Amino acid sequence: MKLAVSLRKNPLIALLLCLSVLILNACADPSMTASHAALPNTANETDDLHLGDSALNSGSLQMAASLYRKVLEKNPASLAATLGLGDVAYRSGDMERARLIYLQAEQLAPKQIEAKIGLARIEIRKRHLDEAIALYHQALAIQADNSTAAAGLGTALDLQGHHSAAQAIYRQALLAHPDAQSVRVDLGLSLILSQKAREGADILLDVANLPDAPAEARQNLALAFGVIGNLDAAKQILSLDLPPANVNDNLRFYAAVRKAYGENAAVEPSIKPSEPSAHAHPADLATP
Repeated sequence: MKLAVSLRKNPLIALLLCLSVLILNACADPSMTASHAALPNTANETDDLHLGDSALNSGSLQMAASLYRKVLEKNPASLAATLGLGDVAYRSGDMERARLIYLQAEQLAPKQIEAKIGLARIEIRKRHLDEAIALYHQALAIQADNSTAAAGLGTALDLQGHHSAAQAIYRQALLAHPDAQSVRVDLGLSLILSQKAREGADILLDVANLPDAPAEARQNLALAFGVIGNLDAAKQILSLDLPPANVNDNLRFYAAVRKAYGENAAVEPSIKPSEPSAHAHPADLATP
């Protein structure tokens, strides 16, 4: 689904769907990249777990599942391999199987937070936001400075429309983890959703100008400039990642959102242009 299509019915609802970017970040952000081999396990398991994590992170889900099962055949109580299988099921879209596996992992290690975060992500995908918030609070009660749990909690609050509360969570997480790019990107998008697009743009510029900036930073920055009314800046940024047809789709979306939000003044871009790259289309990321 493209954002421009959703706008024909309700621009503000379509903007809320942009939060799917945050939800996807919870799977793909560096703090959530599979590193199950770092969890306690025997030396003989470590190589297979590393290989499984590499396969999972590269999208080779069948290979990852095979490697995690190999570990579990030798050690049925391996928390790392169990979490790995849960992540495979989650990324393949089998939410019920993922839920059952994460519950099994939670029973193996009630004081570890990875399974709780996995369960919370499933609840967000199902839009069971109260349940997700409860799970993130449980995780943070165990590990208060975990940036992944904090970002997930902020996402759930944003989806409920509690943007001020979400922003407080993001800012607190950034105090403990100032280099957490995904949290900063989430904060920027949250500010846009709460009609503070200029402040959101300032936050996002800090990330988007970095050499290793994630595509989401640029996409959300383009959204901020579009809502503000600086479509030239939005077009410049979108063109780094998208073909012209998708750029135009997004620009029409931004114009409609700006009209709904009543943004007027423009802001000059300060992101440095670079060569276009083949990233996922932000117009497609709005599909829940």
